[in-house]
Amino acid sequence: MTQIKLCSWNINSVRLRAPQIAKFAALEQPDIIGLQEIKCLEEQFPYDEFKAMGYEHIEVSGQKGMHGAATVSKFPLSRMDTDFCPEGHARHVSTKVDVGGENDFEFHNFYIPAGGDDPDAKANPKFAHKLEFLDRMVDYFGARKDENARQVLVGDFNIAPAENDVWSHKQLLKVISHTPLEVDTLARVQASGDFTDCARVVLGDGEKEKLFSWWSYRSRDINKSDRGRRLDHIWLSPALKPSMSPRADSHRIHRDCRLWERPSDHAPVTQVLDLR
Repeated sequence: MTQIKLCSWNINSVRLRAPQIAKFAALEQPDIIGLQEIKCLEEQFPYDEFKAMGYEHIEVSGQKGMHGAATVSKFPLSRMDTDFCPEGHARHVSTKVDVGGENDFEFHNFYIPAGGDDPDAKANPKFAHKLEFLDRMVDYFGARKDENARQVLVGDFNIAPAENDVWSHKQLLKVISHTPLEVDTLARVQASGDFTDCARVVLGDGEKEKLFSWWSYRSRDINKSDRGRRLDHIWLSPALKPSMSPRADSHRIHRDCRLWERPSDHAPVTQVLDLR
């Protein structure tokens, strides 16, 4: 058996917060980290710092000053040729992870567009962009569904799908990230590959079980107001679902990291897999 710990973290500037990633990596020992919103070009990525953390294998999709995604791994990675963003932004990295033989799997790391402020695709090009990005995910994973591939999807999806993934369902129904159209579209992405939402399988679906991974910087004390949203996700394809550890601590949202000095507005999320 090979136990793998996966992590997804919108780091909101990798160069600024590389020391925080190093601290987290030392504490939690993730084997693979999908980073989003790295805000740098490929050549500006702090490769040496990550190699010092033990991540020898790095794939980066960068963009000057904004967006960007990177996957760092203790296992060899090979880049896959995927294209999800209709605007050509650096918003995803798809790789194959070489764990060894039949344990290998795909790791798709996404930073889905936020979508602006107006949930009207005709009036707001940013929202239309978000929906088209999601549609491309539906097309890609739907076309490959019969392959029964071992796939992991991680990232900042910028959608909190369930009522208990937001601090107030009623107040956020018309706010981008929780509108019915976005929730329905993300559900189509999930159905396209019959993906499992690890957080809800491991931690439960109860109405009182609110789960958040993002809190606005406007919230000075997130524990006091706790007005969060679960925007960060780890999904598994059916071929990998049996590998999901049944332990209650196998999936964690590390909200304590949101309380560190000068943190990202997102907390890292981890999932343990028991590969056989």
